[in-house]
Amino acid sequence: MNIIRQIETEHLRLDMPKFKPGDTVKVHFRILEGEKERIQVFQGAVLRVRKGTTDSTFTVRKVSDGVGVERIFPMHSPFIERVEVMIEGKVRRSRLYYLRNLKGKASRIKSKNAWNN
Repeated sequence: MNIIRQIETEHLRLDMPKFKPGDTVKVHFRILEGEKERIQVFQGAVLRVRKGTTDSTFTVRKVSDGVGVERIFPMHSPFIERVEVMIEGKVRRSRLYYLRNLKGKASRIKSKNAWNN
């Protein structure tokens, strides 16, 4: 069992910032198009963080042209250039799936460092 754990720890990324559901993050994701490579930025709210070793993931949701777009990123993927935490959200749940049914201003998440808490 130690051999498996040793192999998994070799593939873990140690440069990931700490974030949790409710935070607004920018994920800089490397995309291969043919032989070209570019970085695409995906900015949105973190709906869920699935913990684990090499199989940990996080789900980010954004609204683009009135359509909700969700994307699941592997936490330790080599295609993730970097993750920036833009805003820390103030939520009381670990799964924010209820945001899928909300529209407009109702789908906003309060900021943790807002003046009026």
